[in-house]
Amino acid sequence: MQLVVEISLYPLAEQYIGPIQGFIDRLNMYPDIAVKTGATSTLIKGEYAQVMAILADEMARTHAEVGQAIFVCKFLYGDHIDINARY
Repeated sequence: MQLVVEISLYPLAEQYIGPIQGFIDRLNMYPDIAVKTGATSTLIKGEYAQVMAILADEMARTHAEVGQAIFVCKFLYGDHIDINARY
């Protein structure tokens, strides 16, 4: 089953662009997921368990590096969603 996640990151720090870009860059390093970044959020598509595992790892890493950060996520059943058509 495919999962699509729309995610936004809001680091509670003065220097917020670096942590956001780092998070997006790390997501793009995973070859088995599709990542499409827009102005205010990023779409991720892939196998359900794999996407959830990647997000758990990368969100934990962001919190360890940045401290306080807010993630806003929407999770959608993604078998019939083309993320390239969204942005």
